[in-house]
Amino acid sequence: MSNTNQPLLSIENLRVEFPTRRGTLVAVDDVSLHIDPGEVLGVVGESGAGKSMTGNAVIGLLEPPGRVAAGSIRLGGERIDDLPYEEMRKIRGRHIGAIFQDPLTSLNPLYTVSRQLVETITTHLDVSEKEARRQALALLEEVGIPSAAERIDHYPHQFSGGMRQRVVIALALCANPRLIIADEPTTALDVSIQAQIIALLKRLCHEHRTAVMLVTHDMGVIAEAADRVAVMYAGRLVEVGAVREVVKHARHPYTKGLMGSIPAIGHGVERLTQIDGAMPRLTQIPPGCAFNPRCPEAQERCRRERPELLPVEASQVSCWLYAESEETVDA
Repeated sequence: MSNTNQPLLSIENLRVEFPTRRGTLVAVDDVSLHIDPGEVLGVVGESGAGKSMTGNAVIGLLEPPGRVAAGSIRLGGERIDDLPYEEMRKIRGRHIGAIFQDPLTSLNPLYTVSRQLVETITTHLDVSEKEARRQALALLEEVGIPSAAERIDHYPHQFSGGMRQRVVIALALCANPRLIIADEPTTALDVSIQAQIIALLKRLCHEHRTAVMLVTHDMGVIAEAADRVAVMYAGRLVEVGAVREVVKHARHPYTKGLMGSIPAIGHGVERLTQIDGAMPRLTQIPPGCAFNPRCPEAQERCRRERPELLPVEASQVSCWLYAESEETVDA
């Protein structure tokens, strides 16, 4: 692939496994993705699709016995998936920031916000405590904490859920990282606060040229926040493309189902689309295309052979429906 700009994050053929007494479970199966500087890549799918596992593999936070069994992860061209724990710790925070679903998991309830921000800044950057506090205050103002100068010495419990998430975003930005992994950053918040957090992430992304991997199950959040989207199902990629393209012209039957389940303002629809069945367990992923038992367009080939990602106009789709058209074009 000829790309003048080297991607900031490059994931090649990633495989994440969990060895168990009953055999090896594959949580992420042969996933390849890239994110450019200043780009928001949305990774979407149901619970169990492997999207959070992909994010955790990037930041080196897979829960044992989970491990990267194959493939590679590169940040700015440098491989990071095989680094020793201490080396990875230095990269986490300095070059990769993280925002999780529940802000209280990222904040220490016993420390003031100023102490947590200042400690993070002085750990990763060569600055004095006074300068670190100045930077911490500037970050809180940047993420929209009102009266930041008074609130910087408050404890996490003194902030509302939306404000705590803003503090976590400030914490993630402390060392000016090149990449942020945002795992369901708006799920625990009400809708109006969600919109503010999404707008904030987008603005910071464009101003700082930070790349963001936005992991969520909410296609509405993806449509609002992301530049490109990767749709995952049962640990595999099923569709990758520009958000506008995927939202307006979803091609994989699973993506069509996701899009059809979102109510649209101004369209009088009797019933929303429903995808019958449930995501298969890791122990029971069917042969062929993992979606075939739930797919309204499944053919015999779908039950036997696993499709690779195929280029379909501006997107890539892992579906045999498009193999014939590809063959016709070649002929």
